[in-house]
Amino acid sequence: MNRRAFLTTLTAAGSMLPVAFAQKYSSDWTSLKAHTVPNWYEDAKFGIFIHWGLYSVPAWAPPSGELGKVDMSRWFYENAYAEWYLNSIRLKDSPSYRHHVEKYGADYDYYRFGQAFEQQNRSWKPQNWASLFKDCGARYVVLTTKHHDGYTLWPSKVQNPKRPQGGINSPRDLVGDLTKAVRGAGLRMGLYYSGGLDWTFESRPIATMADLRTTAPQTEEYARYADAHWRELIRLYQPSVMWNDIGYPKLGKPEALFADYYNAVPEGVINNRFSVEYADFTTPEYAKYDKITPKKWESCRGLGFSFGYNQVEGPEHVLASVALIELLVDIVSKNGNLLLNIGPKPDGTISEIQLNRLNALGAWLTTNGEGIFGSRSWVRPSAKTAAGGEVRFTKKGDALYAFLMGPHSGESTIAGLNLAAGTKVQLLGGGRVPWKKQGDGTSFELPANVPTTGPATLRITPAPAA
Repeated sequence: MNRRAFLTTLTAAGSMLPVAFAQKYSSDWTSLKAHTVPNWYEDAKFGIFIHWGLYSVPAWAPPSGELGKVDMSRWFYENAYAEWYLNSIRLKDSPSYRHHVEKYGADYDYYRFGQAFEQQNRSWKPQNWASLFKDCGARYVVLTTKHHDGYTLWPSKVQNPKRPQGGINSPRDLVGDLTKAVRGAGLRMGLYYSGGLDWTFESRPIATMADLRTTAPQTEEYARYADAHWRELIRLYQPSVMWNDIGYPKLGKPEALFADYYNAVPEGVINNRFSVEYADFTTPEYAKYDKITPKKWESCRGLGFSFGYNQVEGPEHVLASVALIELLVDIVSKNGNLLLNIGPKPDGTISEIQLNRLNALGAWLTTNGEGIFGSRSWVRPSAKTAAGGEVRFTKKGDALYAFLMGPHSGESTIAGLNLAAGTKVQLLGGGRVPWKKQGDGTSFELPANVPTTGPATLRITPAPAA
């Protein structure tokens, strides 16, 4: 296929969007900035992120620590992200390279993992995932459709010019199968796509943060390829979330892409990692904001140090259940969502460590989710108890929800919280809670048998003004 024929094929594959949608948005930033974050995303609070691909087969990375807590001058050599395995083994002075040589041999090509991945995922039942995600309290799901290695989890019709022999697209429509199952469970479905990096177009390894810029493909060929992929994903699956990563090629057409997407999926949302003039929400990674942030945001992280499954990670590398629950509460109190990642094995099974954490979170949300889902930030996100404990707040309707972090039983006084006479207080999952004014705050008499697997939640009605 010559270059002209290739570009014609890409354009045709990328233009097959539904023709019946309303043309509310045009491809200019003034029009696109009129889009507002839909209520479903504001209300959702908790989503599941999934990193699953060829890297799930070797499933190996040194558990060096969380992003942001490791010396960034050595991050790419000591990369704890198992989904970066291909880049890590291209760095000859890395633990991953030494592991790869010992386990598979120096000449073992990364893309050979596709055979094992495709064979093992034949037995995967997406309905099992959808049921798990619903039970653990998630309201939406975001699946990696193409990570930086360039392998797609759907049988794309867009030909990769760097891999004309194929082997870069899943023969099974994993994206479509999961989309159907997730929506069948009543959840929203979003899609991740690595727009900024594709290691089938660029083989130079990334050793420093500066390399992220210099190794991002910027050719017209790649820009058309990425545009065509995103358009194919929109046409086939109408995702509720467009979750792009690591920027976007400068020769791409994000304005036209955004307009066509919003016109096709009016209640869709787009993240900020296209690195352009507009986004519906921001995406701190292994991080969170320390105050109420008016613009909607979403913190993403793995349960452990990695997004992709890492067989090296043990319980000591993974968030404890109580810490996970408190993380969600803290994020929600500041107008954020938590996008919590799981890394399945190649056959789609999920490790016991990850299942344990998801089940604990789901059990807590069953009792306390009233104060999470559909809530909004209050006038302030936090307070202290007289004993120095942490408190977080959310508001919904005429109720204020106070989440008491850490151990909680007996008397607990929240400093700076003043209630009007006649205010009613109830412990979610329990009964009425007596209260009284105590200095500049309010003292609550909690029962002695409050469960300790996560914050105790007080519903206070009516909510105080401040």
